Amino acid sequence: MTKENTPAALERIRDAALRYDLGRMDMKRLTTVYFTYPAVIVYLVLSAAAIWGAVATSAGVQPWRLLAAFAVAQLLYPIVWYGLHRWILHGRWLYRMKWSATLWKRIHYDHHQQPNRMDVLFGSLTNTLPTISLATVPVGYLIGGWSAAFTALATGLLMTCVYEFCHCIQHLNYIPKNKWLARIKMLHMAHHFHNENGNYGIITYWPDALLGTLYGAKERPRSPTVFNLGYDGEEAERYPWVAELSGDTPRR
Repeated sequence: MTKENTPAALERIRDAALRYDLGRMDMKRLTTVYFTYPAVIVYLVLSAAAIWGAVATSAGVQPWRLLAAFAVAQLLYPIVWYGLHRWILHGRWLYRMKWSATLWKRIHYDHHQQPNRMDVLFGSLTNTLPTISLATVPVGYLIGGWSAAFTALATGLLMTCVYEFCHCIQHLNYIPKNKWLARIKMLHMAHHFHNENGNYGIITYWPDALLGTLYGAKERPRSPTVFNLGYDGEEAERYPWVAELSGDTPRR
C-alpha cells in the first residue's frame, strides 16, 4: 500500500474531492471557496507585504521605474507561464527520473487526470512561490532596485490570483455569459479534453498565437494522450514511479 493509498489518506482525498469539486460549484460558491483557500490567502498576504516593501523602499526612486516594473512583470508573466507549461509541465522528462516523478505528478499530471479538482489545480506553494519570485524580483531589481523588485513581485503574486481564479472558472460546469471568459474557457477545455499540445495559456494566449500553438477544436485531431500526457501503460512499465504513487494505471 502506497503512502497515498492508506485509509486515512483516501478519506482526506474523498473529503477534498467533495469540497473542491469545481464541476459542482457555481460562481457564488467558487468565490467563497477561492478567497478562503489557503494558497490564495498566502498570495494576498504576501502581495500586501510586497506592496508595503515597495513603498518603504521607494525613497529617491523615480515613479516611472515602478511603473516599468509593474508593466514588465505583466509582460513576462504569460511568457514564463507558457514556457513552463509547454516545455516543463508537458515535457516527458520529469516522470522519467525517480527524484522528479513526484513533482511532475503533483504539479500537472494529477490536474489532467482530475481537471475539476480545485485543490489539485493549485500548485503547491513550495513550487509556485520560488517560481513567481524568480520571474519577477530580478528584473524588477534591475529596473529600479528593491522598490521596483517588490513592485514586480506584488504584480506577479496578484496576477497569479487572477490567473487561478479564471482557471477555476474555466473548470466550472457552465458557459460564462462574458464573451472573453467564454472564449478562454473554450480554449482551455480544448487543451484538457481535445489536444494537450496547444492552448498553453490561461487568460493570455498571445504566446500561443505567436508560436503557433493556438488552435480551435476543429483544427486538430483528438490526442490519445490528452489525459495521461504521454504517461501510458507502456511508459508506466518503464518508469513506474508516478503509477506507484497513483496506485492505479494512467487514465486514457
